Amino acid sequence: MTHPRPRPYSCSRANIGRGLLVLLIALGIGIALWIGDPVRLLAWGDAVAGGPWATAGLVLLMALMLTFALPGTLILWLIAPFHPPLLAIGLLLAGSVSGAWGAYRVSARLARHPDHERREDAWLADFLHRHSGLATQIALRVFPGFPHSMVNYAGGALGLPLGRFLLAAVLGLAVKWGVYATAIHGTTDALASGEALQPQTLLPLFALAVLLLLGAALRHRIQRRHSRRIETDE
Repeated sequence: MTHPRPRPYSCSRANIGRGLLVLLIALGIGIALWIGDPVRLLAWGDAVAGGPWATAGLVLLMALMLTFALPGTLILWLIAPFHPPLLAIGLLLAGSVSGAWGAYRVSARLARHPDHERREDAWLADFLHRHSGLATQIALRVFPGFPHSMVNYAGGALGLPLGRFLLAAVLGLAVKWGVYATAIHGTTDALASGEALQPQTLLPLFALAVLLLLGAALRHRIQRRHSRRIETDE
């Protein structure tokens, strides 16, 4: 029995995402060079991104970008440095989970007209098709190396149960954003005050490094198994 593969998102959307990523990175570098002093840079960012209307706009922008497979998680860097960790986690969850729901809906609609072109990111859809339990989905959300847009669109295209999909997004992203927000906020606080990094600040950074290593290893293992399966089928 064969299963239809999810319809890939268009190349134009992927190119837009890459172009937007490059533009945002260049803009950030340009602003940092223009302002110069890191403390002034943080003060400027707080004035621009820390207000209630700006914050609400950033959450909405994050949700919309993730809905259309754009790099919405970059909004992390406009929220985490300027809000206490608990508030930042709530804001990031609101944006990312809303974006996950939107992307799920878009992908489910696109999957009604599937094609059979093989894509480089088919490994994740194949893995989720075989292992779609709650614990697996939470792990994909927690570990870096698994782009949220890929997970969101694969979930919608495969028709994973929406309740389990959203629960995994909430639980997994709560852990991930907790580590990221605590690490970023602690680092920016130390930078703004001119103090050395304290143990309570270094611990989230260590946890982040562990997540990065584990995520890279897990992704490599999944991709290797997918490649072997394709070679066997051929």
